[in-house]
Amino acid sequence: MVDASEFIDEAVEEIREQIGDANAVIALSGGVDSSVAATLAYEAVGDQLTPVYVDTGLMRKGETQGIRETFDFMDSLRIVDATDRYFDALEGVIDPEEKRAVIGEEFIRVFEREARDVEADYLVQGTIYPDRIESEGNIKSHHNVGGLPEAVDFDGIVEPVRDLYKDEVREVARELGLEEVISERMPFPGPGLAVRVVGEVTREKAEVAREACHVVEEELEEYEPWQAFGAVIGKATGVKGDNRVHGWVVAIRSVESRDGMTARAQEIDWETLQRIQSRITGENENVARVVYDVTHKPPATIEYE
Repeated sequence: MVDASEFIDEAVEEIREQIGDANAVIALSGGVDSSVAATLAYEAVGDQLTPVYVDTGLMRKGETQGIRETFDFMDSLRIVDATDRYFDALEGVIDPEEKRAVIGEEFIRVFEREARDVEADYLVQGTIYPDRIESEGNIKSHHNVGGLPEAVDFDGIVEPVRDLYKDEVREVARELGLEEVISERMPFPGPGLAVRVVGEVTREKAEVAREACHVVEEELEEYEPWQAFGAVIGKATGVKGDNRVHGWVVAIRSVESRDGMTARAQEIDWETLQRIQSRITGENENVARVVYDVTHKPPATIEYE
């Protein structure tokens, strides 16, 4: 386990050396990884840092407003609505790796634009060690690792938590004094809901996934999962009232893990699963059925794409 206090001192000094007198932008998502990276960078270079949150349309329910409230102490915080841009770029894209590449392209181009506005030469990211391992091992590309385009208009990319596992990042967050809502927050994928929608990402499917994820997180809070969510995995026949419908299939996923490299599907009691399916199908007329994923990692990954 990392010595959090020692790590903070070393990371702040390293960031200061990398960025120097230049300006930087930080990709702030609200998750523990980017929040720790942002806090370390802010301690290192202060007002030279501009935090940027991009609303891709693929975020958690209420995420944008939550970002405004949590990080309102950062005067330079920018919130960018790129929803239309992302959905336009993802239209017709089915292959998971192509999807990640498209998201990586949009991700970096938005930040290049914001960086030009503040004359920033560096991009700070919350990439952690498992992200790098999965990208380098061709398990899956992360939008901020293997998904980045070859031509990037920055003098450098700064990744202060690149060698840490998730539990170590949480230790650093606690040492930094970040609120529990950040330090203990459940992981959320960089590409957002795009990897919780199998196949083409549409606004409708993303909204179904967003609401399902919200229900699952609420209902499974007492189980303290490493990660829990709902994913849209296809369509199937169902019955709503007296009508036959062909609606979305939502898969519930809830796993236990230490660092995300391996994971075990949680044993959830039947009553809880029934309550979740009742809420998801009852609150969305376009959902025909709900299933529970019992697969561990390996052989499955935690996310669907």
